[in-house]
Amino acid sequence: MEKILEVKDLCKTYIVNKRQNNVLRNVSFHIDKGEMVAVMGPSGSGKSTLLYTVSGMDKMTAGNVSFCGRELSALNENELAKMRLDDMGFIFQQMYMMKNLSVLDNIILPAVKSKKNSESRSETARRARELMKKLGIDDIADNDINEVSGGQLQRACICRSMINSPDMIFADEPTGALNRTSSEEVMEQLVKLNNEGTTLMCVTHDAKVAAKCSRVLYIVDGNIKGEFPLDRSTPLRERERSLNSWLMEMGW
Repeated sequence: MEKILEVKDLCKTYIVNKRQNNVLRNVSFHIDKGEMVAVMGPSGSGKSTLLYTVSGMDKMTAGNVSFCGRELSALNENELAKMRLDDMGFIFQQMYMMKNLSVLDNIILPAVKSKKNSESRSETARRARELMKKLGIDDIADNDINEVSGGQLQRACICRSMINSPDMIFADEPTGALNRTSSEEVMEQLVKLNNEGTTLMCVTHDAKVAAKCSRVLYIVDGNIKGEFPLDRSTPLRERERSLNSWLMEMGW
């Protein structure tokens, strides 16, 4: 399988009040093209730091991170920013949107800013509306962001993450601020994107969310302690039971 993300001996250290805090310690893993990988672990285990570091949002202290064959440590800030804009998509727990723009304009903003996009604004807007239709929110395109529900807004964030046709989407607790119904709707769309070929890395504390992925990495104190493969051809409840049993064994 083609590796999209390859991480070797990754370390991330913060200095707080002259004390060294080793958040990530010699982390190694890879994600193949087309995978949907969940990262789980206790609070403070380094889940979000791992996502931010391997996506180039935060600088690594040591180690190697290769994204689509490019070593992140060899890129300067402008090159990293361009990679994040053009080749990566991001979904966060807090649904950051520009308050002075409509839902549609928020979705197309990354494409407008991308130099690789040679489309006219109307062509980009048409693609955005197609994405919104796939996710069932085409009726809110012209709404302000404070006129829609949390579930609708998170689906709009998924559309925004897809607008530049990224090689991979990084999602940090994408359902953390949603109720159960909205959470299930959003995860249904992420699984659908993955089934269509999009690679995803998803940080989550929710075993129901992780059970929809193809593999789970479990991190404790900055180290990956184990990984659990999931066969998505088996019923979801069976996957949830087997994952929960494994998580209990890991000390969840």
